[in-house]
Amino acid sequence: MKSYAMRFISGKYQGGEFPLPANSEIIVGRSSELDMVLVEDMVSRRHAKIVVNGDQVVIQDLGSTNGTFVNGERIKKMALNDGDRVLIGTSIIKLVTADPGSLKDTRSTAQDLEEVAAHRRSTQGRSMSGAIDEVPLPDLLQLFGSSRKTGVLVIKTDTDVGKVYLEKGSIVYASVNDSPAFSPEKSVFRILAWRHGTFYLEPSEHVEVDNRVDMSVEATLMEGMRIVDEVHRAELPSMQSTISVPSPLEPKLSKLTTDELDVFQVAMHQKQLEAVFNNCAVDDMKIAKALETLIKGGYVLAKQP
Repeated sequence: MKSYAMRFISGKYQGGEFPLPANSEIIVGRSSELDMVLVEDMVSRRHAKIVVNGDQVVIQDLGSTNGTFVNGERIKKMALNDGDRVLIGTSIIKLVTADPGSLKDTRSTAQDLEEVAAHRRSTQGRSMSGAIDEVPLPDLLQLFGSSRKTGVLVIKTDTDVGKVYLEKGSIVYASVNDSPAFSPEKSVFRILAWRHGTFYLEPSEHVEVDNRVDMSVEATLMEGMRIVDEVHRAELPSMQSTISVPSPLEPKLSKLTTDELDVFQVAMHQKQLEAVFNNCAVDDMKIAKALETLIKGGYVLAKQP
C-alpha cells in the first residue's frame, strides 16, 4: 500500500510537508484544534477534509468561504492522484508518494509547518511564491483565474522579468522587462513559454495600469499553448542555445524579408536564443520562422547547451 504526503510548493508554508497516515482523516483549516493548521485569512476555520482509504486519497471542501481548488478547478469532493495540486488559501499543496519510514506524526509535522512559515516570514516576507519548475505557469494562472485572485504575478528568470496583472481572476495587463514595445497579449504569451525561474504574487485590492485589457485566463491559456506548440514545431535548437552572428557576414542582408531583418537586428545583441523571443516585438510564430531561416542561411550561429 502506498504512503502519501502533502508537499507545500507555494505559499506561507512552502518547503513543508504533511504526512497522510494510512486510513486516516485529516481536517484542514485555521482553527488550532485541527490536524493541518493553516493560519491565514483566506482559510476558513474548518476548510477541507482529506480522507485516506487504502491507496485512495479524497479531498472534500467543508463549505469554506474561499473554496478548495484541485488543478485549477473549484471542487466539493474529489479523488486525488499523485502529483495533483490543491489550492487552499495562498498555499499550493502537491500530493506526493512518500517513504513510510520518513513520515512523522501529524502533531510534530504541524509544529514543523509553523517553523517553516516563521523562517519564510523572516527571510522573504511574501506569502505566495515558488518555482515555475515545480508549478508550471499555465497551471499557476489557471489556479489564480479559478480562485479570482487580484494582484501582480511576477516571474523572474536568469535574464528576464515578466509581470501578469490580475483582477478578480482576469488578466488586465502583462509586460516583459517593462518593455513598451510589447503588447500585453504578446507579453503574456511569451511568459507562458518560460520553463525555469521563480514567481511571487504581489497582492493588492485593485490593479492600476494603463492600456488595460480584459483577457480571460482560460482563453489566454488556449491561445498561449497553441503558440507554444507552433513555435516548438519550428526546426530550432534548444531555447537555451548560445547564439552569435558570424564576422564577416557572408550571406546578403538584401535577401531577408522585413520580419527576418527585424529578428536579425535583435539577434545581433543577444547571447541566447530565447532572449531573441523575449526582446523582439514581432509575434513568436514569426520570430520562430525567421530564426529558422537565419540559422539555416548562416546569418546566425547557434550552439546547443
